[in-house]
Amino acid sequence: MIKIGGAALNQTPIAWEHNKQNIIYAIEYARMNGVELLCLPEMCISGYGCEDLFLSQWIYDTSLIKLTELLPYTYDIAVCIGLPIFYKGTRYNGSCLIQNHKILGIYIKQHLANDGIFYENRWFEPWPFPQKTDVIFIDKLQLNIPIGDIVFELKFNDTKTYKIAFEICEDAWKGDQRPAHAHLKRNVDIILNPSASNFEFGKSTRRHQLVVQSSSQFSCCYVYANLLGNESGKIIFDGEILIAQKGKLLRNNTLLSFQDFNVIWTDVDIENTEKSITYFNNYDYKSQEIAFRDAVSLALFDYMRKSKSQGFVLSLSGGADSCCCAVLVAEMIKRAKLELSETYFLSKSGLKENINILTCAYQGTTNSSEATFVSAKNLANSIDATFYHWNIDTEVETYTQKIENVINRKLTWTQDDLALQNIQARTRSPIIWMLANTLNALLITTSNRSEGDVGYCTMDGDTSGSIAPIAGVDKFFVKKWLIWAQQELGYEALQFVNDMQPTAELRPLESHQTDEKDLMPYFILNEIEKLAIREWKSPKEVLEILKQKNLESYDLLKQHIKTFYRMWARSQWKRERYAPSFHIDVHNIDPRSWCRFPILSGGFDEELSKF
Repeated sequence: MIKIGGAALNQTPIAWEHNKQNIIYAIEYARMNGVELLCLPEMCISGYGCEDLFLSQWIYDTSLIKLTELLPYTYDIAVCIGLPIFYKGTRYNGSCLIQNHKILGIYIKQHLANDGIFYENRWFEPWPFPQKTDVIFIDKLQLNIPIGDIVFELKFNDTKTYKIAFEICEDAWKGDQRPAHAHLKRNVDIILNPSASNFEFGKSTRRHQLVVQSSSQFSCCYVYANLLGNESGKIIFDGEILIAQKGKLLRNNTLLSFQDFNVIWTDVDIENTEKSITYFNNYDYKSQEIAFRDAVSLALFDYMRKSKSQGFVLSLSGGADSCCCAVLVAEMIKRAKLELSETYFLSKSGLKENINILTCAYQGTTNSSEATFVSAKNLANSIDATFYHWNIDTEVETYTQKIENVINRKLTWTQDDLALQNIQARTRSPIIWMLANTLNALLITTSNRSEGDVGYCTMDGDTSGSIAPIAGVDKFFVKKWLIWAQQELGYEALQFVNDMQPTAELRPLESHQTDEKDLMPYFILNEIEKLAIREWKSPKEVLEILKQKNLESYDLLKQHIKTFYRMWARSQWKRERYAPSFHIDVHNIDPRSWCRFPILSGGFDEELSKF
């Protein structure tokens, strides 16, 4: 038997001492429990999300220094540790295998992630194919170390020698080109996969399939270890650890923990799978509602503590989006305290004692309804948030009068609809920012992905904020999630918002303004978005596909497709300015991570003219 383990680590880019301590804690905890071989995640020394810092030399030098500082902690255990490597004028993504204080070699990633939210090709080069091994001289140790595509041969407790090889994250997703095919020919016993794999809906299920199938296809024990938490702002890592052998899952863990590290292990009989010890966690994320709650609550916690903020401020309108954000903060507090204890929660997050983490304000106008006020107040009270409310009509009137004096006429809803709507949203911004500043808190902006698609928002108004927790999901999902949160999580105060139609409440009440009347039904918007943005179909292609589904009349569908493309094209400048958001679904519309589109374009004029 070999006791094999994996560790998930919550790291931070260039937080050298913090990252080193997490690695040490994980190694010592594993050794204390008899683990002989431990897999740590990708780039765990420097942090994976260093972005263009990887273009500087010092980050490679510092990473090697930190690696040498970890050597004393590797007594009686073999550990793989991920770090950036600079070799012969080229930058690489590597993982170093250490046993009993000795560096055995550095495996270099052969396939770089360069799609979706990943841009590894900007910083690194893949190890050249066909596979080969070279030697790197490490000045700090005055040693020559093997580097490249290495198969390591290790003994544990003077038993027989076992062959150990690597795939780093993207390596494993390359089908016929993946390194594991070469490992099979070399009769490798154990494949380690240190990863930095982002959370998104359905990703955990795909990973389970990959790891179990890989262990079967390549006749090995396959160990997968992922990063954990909101490492650098946008990407959430779920901290998944998987150990499988020859088609059988032996061990997995609970995802999205609030701890700094998580270690699991099991006893593996390399010769006889039946003797390997199996005990796995049945908890998974087939429910998008649970996954969304757990991922965003952890991401908010890490964002708050890593930015050294004292909680959150939210302009709580009583509508779906702001209520969703309020509940997510409440779930963050509840889940973190449950897992960490209240004392450790405060210590870990750097919060002052007795602080109220969420402060909400309802900023009403003459166009606000009693229903949204009741919704906001009841929800805030039910989650023990601080709740303020004030009226901004005086400020709106002051701005309006100034412009009327300048242009020498009265503003009217017939002629100046957009200006009169936007000034209300923008007037709310300075005072809520002032509240956030006085509390040293993060201001939450409540934009969802559907609004981002069509620019249904006011820049420097409802888009003002430090973080946009729900910008990665669509409005249809938000509405569905709120119903689930009321029924399954017990937030009865959500009944008020769940009974209402989404509305901006910026026009006079007698106009009965609703979001779907201004735009289109959200389920239609979702269907168009999937084809137009996720799959980059032309307007004509979208029309041809959707008319087969009979979602609505043909003429209305054509009109909605025109509306979507025109609003999408002219709203790119807004998306360039949105607050940072989390990647949650299989795609997002953040031009700084997933979806790039020109700020100025022809706006699909020729394509739409043929409708």
